[in-house]
Amino acid sequence: MSLMRYARTIGVRAIFALPRPLLRRLAGPPVVVDGKTLDLEMQVLLKLQRLEGPPAEAQPMDQARRQIVASSLLLGGTQPIGAVADRTIDGPGGPIGLRLYTPTASSGPSPALVYVHGGSFMHGDLDSHDAICRMLAEDARVRVIAVDYRRAPEAPFPAAVDDVWAAWTWVNENAVSLGLDPDRIAIGGDSAGGNLSAVTAARAAREGAMAPAFQLLFYPCTVFGQPSKSRELYGEGFYLSRVLMDLADANYLAGHEDLSDPRISPLLCDPTGVAPAYVVTAGFDPLLDEGEAYADLMREAGVDVEYQCEESLIHAFVNMAGTAGSARAAVVRASAALQRGLS
Repeated sequence: MSLMRYARTIGVRAIFALPRPLLRRLAGPPVVVDGKTLDLEMQVLLKLQRLEGPPAEAQPMDQARRQIVASSLLLGGTQPIGAVADRTIDGPGGPIGLRLYTPTASSGPSPALVYVHGGSFMHGDLDSHDAICRMLAEDARVRVIAVDYRRAPEAPFPAAVDDVWAAWTWVNENAVSLGLDPDRIAIGGDSAGGNLSAVTAARAAREGAMAPAFQLLFYPCTVFGQPSKSRELYGEGFYLSRVLMDLADANYLAGHEDLSDPRISPLLCDPTGVAPAYVVTAGFDPLLDEGEAYADLMREAGVDVEYQCEESLIHAFVNMAGTAGSARAAVVRASAALQRGLS
């Protein structure tokens, strides 16, 4: 039974409206790893995920992409917002889709966030991350410009890097006509999008042009080819699996051997001069250690960094914030940090 079909039969939101004792009975005994207890809502979502059928890494690419979008739309909800508009710009490999979100309370030149979606460099698009972009726009009162970059395996590295840089450049060059404050434009994203955001911010710092005012990095992938304790502890059973990470690495890198390339692994590069950042990790995420390590690396280089570990949550929680109150609370905290960073 697919998750969508299961949702139509029972109703995911109805499940999460149940009293917590009933949710606990549905979830089973608490899950404790390395002294941390998995959030009850996350545990229920993982159980529902197992009803969805084969995981993304076990499906043909097109089917996996459709499933991820469907699940994200179901769990993300629909945040009312002032306006949403799609447009297309020219990119290095063809057209790049953008989606522009204007919050309800918006007047005059506005602070903005260029948002880069996650999805293991293979999945995800403007629809899969529509909910988080709406939430960030409304909560932080900023305009959000989401980027639909090329994905692997059809377009491996450096296609995504080049597309995000092209979109970042276009937004900055057209800030005034878009109604943006050119001095208050941030970049951010989740997972693979966090990687691409950090890479873009580092390039801007190196080249001394169009530097972001702020970085918002949700559980970023910051290094390839290195083991970590969190990858071992949480690489099975907590949404993002070792198999999926290995598949993403193979498809995205496509034989590129220099993993210290600054366009690939921010953790192996000098982050001196990059924009101030809010880095948020999830306690039950294989990427936990490298996200925290990148926050530490930036701080050691003199960058103003606020680090937040959402200890009881899992990878991809931003896509669950319309259903799980625990994920929503984490997004609210991140939105407040973004608002502070652009104030």
